[in-house]
Amino acid sequence: MDEVFQALADPTRRSLLDELYRKDGQTLSALETRLPMTRFGVMKHLRILEKAGLVITQKRGREKLHFLNEVPIRLVHDRWVSKFAEPWAATLSHLKQVLEATMEKIFEIYIKTTPERLWQAITDPEMRAQYTFGLNVQSDWKTGSSYQGNSPGGLVMSGQNLEVDPPRKLVQSFNAQWSEDVKAEGTSQVTWEIEPIQDSCLLRVTHSQLREGGNNQIYGGWPMILSGLKTLLETGEHLTTPGSLHYQGR
Repeated sequence: MDEVFQALADPTRRSLLDELYRKDGQTLSALETRLPMTRFGVMKHLRILEKAGLVITQKRGREKLHFLNEVPIRLVHDRWVSKFAEPWAATLSHLKQVLEATMEKIFEIYIKTTPERLWQAITDPEMRAQYTFGLNVQSDWKTGSSYQGNSPGGLVMSGQNLEVDPPRKLVQSFNAQWSEDVKAEGTSQVTWEIEPIQDSCLLRVTHSQLREGGNNQIYGGWPMILSGLKTLLETGEHLTTPGSLHYQGR
């Protein structure tokens, strides 16, 4: 958490996050043209943001793209803003909001657990309901099979398991069903990737094949979901979020 605060303390790094908020998935060259400093200086700030988990990089051919990771900002909000520092909300709100005008969202979070336990939390209906807004997700978790997520109010999401490789990778098609507006967005794709790192795991969730400028409800809940998953596995407790309260009918 200290690394996140230190990264956000610098105005240049905040400017870089603003640029990725405006347009996600940018190269170093693109970011360099928007800041009054050398290429080396931009690289140095990006490395600090990557170390804090606020920026994620992905190789696409010969290019290295930079994406904003909202999960650490969500954790800062849940731990500090909501309880002690409400004035921070105005400063962080534009970073917490879901990015628009992009075809892909990437979220990363480190969780102190084993790959097997993390896989269980993703696929076990009772565990998943504890951090996914009370959602009951049912499937046999085999490649080519279907899955459905239901809340007390009815069907919330559905899709197909495109690739199932426990406890490392799960690729699913995704159809939002909770309103007519989100149904109109059609099918997107969600990829869960688990990478063991010593006594912890890096969980990367990539929500791709999104319509440019589409309804941000499709992917806006991921920071809350992943924060809740981390809290459950590391402490056994439930993280109260606006999403969980909504689906619990409070």
